[in-house]
Amino acid sequence: MQPRNMSMSGVVDLAAVKAAQEAKAKAEQARAETAKQGGGGAVSAASLVIDVDEAGFERDVLQRSTEVPVVIDFWAEWCEPCKQLSPLLERLAVEYNGRFVLAKIDVDANQMLMQQFGIQGIPAVFAVVAGQALPLFQGAAPEPQIRGTLDQLIQVAEQRFGLTGLAVDPDAEARPGSEAEAAPEVPAGPYDALLEAAAQALDADDLGGAMQAYKNVLSDDPGNTEAKLGLAQAELLQRTRNLDVQQVRKDAAEKPGDVQAQIAAADLDLVGGHIEDAFGRLVDTVARTAGDDREAARVRLLELFEVVGSDDPRVTAARRALARALF
Repeated sequence: MQPRNMSMSGVVDLAAVKAAQEAKAKAEQARAETAKQGGGGAVSAASLVIDVDEAGFERDVLQRSTEVPVVIDFWAEWCEPCKQLSPLLERLAVEYNGRFVLAKIDVDANQMLMQQFGIQGIPAVFAVVAGQALPLFQGAAPEPQIRGTLDQLIQVAEQRFGLTGLAVDPDAEARPGSEAEAAPEVPAGPYDALLEAAAQALDADDLGGAMQAYKNVLSDDPGNTEAKLGLAQAELLQRTRNLDVQQVRKDAAEKPGDVQAQIAAADLDLVGGHIEDAFGRLVDTVARTAGDDREAARVRLLELFEVVGSDDPRVTAARRALARALF
């Protein structure tokens, strides 16, 4: 059962992988159930545009930016260009269907936020991604330019930080007693057999079989959370099962500039349950490298985020650290 050439002391073994999958699946099911009852999970289109003040900035912007890019529209009632730009941004927020959230901040009522962002004039538009603020544009820009800027923002958020946006429920605004609320529970999906086969392969230490089963699910359903988590964990175990642990640790300690050595050590950190060490090692590597080396460390860090799961607070903290290292 155990990976060869590795101590099982503190290791995330196959049983733990299976338990993590089951816990993740239960969490997803709970979120879906809550969404059906009008709570969290998928959001309504109306919640893609929010009014934000100083008191709620950390919750509504900084914390939210670890899940989805947050575009900030600084405006005021007396600002004529704002009256053209704000409705356009609101329309685009709905049209982009959860790829970003629009936060509207009235500068007259929130002078401190205006000063913190160093705004000299309005309208001014910023974005916050993984806790880091990025200036987008100032003034009432034409729609094609705004779309291009948003597309670049979304691409950066997805490729660098793995932020794929929010699921939008078109029936989230349904009233009690409506047809949407009365809809019967959705039966189990067609992937149960494949996911069960993957779990059995993990139990049998057949990592190749488990990975193939997860890939079969993802080929039809790329967003399947349980399959993504399971594949990431199985791939991690496959990468580390034949490593010479002492040599990897020695190389990482003696060659801090060797990116591949740091990546291998981070894999071992995570398998050993040292999640923050793994994340910190790769964030530091990103911060001190450039080009292909930086990209390799960043990509592996995103892969390790998948292993742990986006809901884990350590992933949230590491996303913010990654943003600081990149920007």
